[in-house]
Amino acid sequence: MIPNENLDPFVIAGKTYASRLLVGTGKYKDFAETRTAIEESGAQIVTVAIRRTNLGQNPNEPNLLDVLPLSKFTILPNTAGCFNADDAVRTLRLARELLDGHDLVKLEVLGDQKTLFPNMSETLKAAATLVKDGFKVMVYCSDDPIAAKQLEEIGCVAVMPLASLIGSGMGILNPWNLQIIIDQAKVPIVVDAGVGTASDAAIAMELGCHGVLMNTAIATAKNPVLMASAMKKAVEAGREAFLAGRMPKKPYAASPSSPTGGLIGKP
Repeated sequence: MIPNENLDPFVIAGKTYASRLLVGTGKYKDFAETRTAIEESGAQIVTVAIRRTNLGQNPNEPNLLDVLPLSKFTILPNTAGCFNADDAVRTLRLARELLDGHDLVKLEVLGDQKTLFPNMSETLKAAATLVKDGFKVMVYCSDDPIAAKQLEEIGCVAVMPLASLIGSGMGILNPWNLQIIIDQAKVPIVVDAGVGTASDAAIAMELGCHGVLMNTAIATAKNPVLMASAMKKAVEAGREAFLAGRMPKKPYAASPSSPTGGLIGKP
């Protein structure tokens, strides 16, 4: 049984969401596949690269909002492709104008073209500016517990550490750092980047992450719609396992799972 959202709410910036899976919109073959996969994922928060996607700024091109309407989805504009704080801030101010004052955004400031690892000094700078400017900032960052706490203290509404590099599909490479970030956080922690398959998403949720954001793992799968379905189930299963509390690990079972008393031939 999936936990009731009223008993186990996933709250971002004061709004409760039923799905803890957040998805991107890039790399699909067309808008039709985008819509079908996202519907199958059950995601309600959908992140969009403002620099790469038409949300109405180009009136003669297909508009993503025609297939992902604001009445059904929470659009999360992001700053993919930005490599300094000034560009990121400018991009999200444009997004707010395009979306009639929408203030929930995803900040990412990248460090280099090859790895897409975050530039944390520029990320912290941009986050401070955006929060002062009234934005509700969900922020992509390294899995550094100190930086994650600094972003929370600035006023970000969710902190989004990477599991591994964007688009790598390598899964969670440092669960210990993620655990520290989760344990000290007072805002939602959403794993962002590096998830490759359903087991990666489940592990993130079993650690206690509040949600998982992914794009490449679904969009570049051989069957994106089927993978979207798998990711939905993995996130739900991982959350249930976290709430249930796993058994302790031990090198061997000190006692059998079935009682030995009362067996035939035993007193």
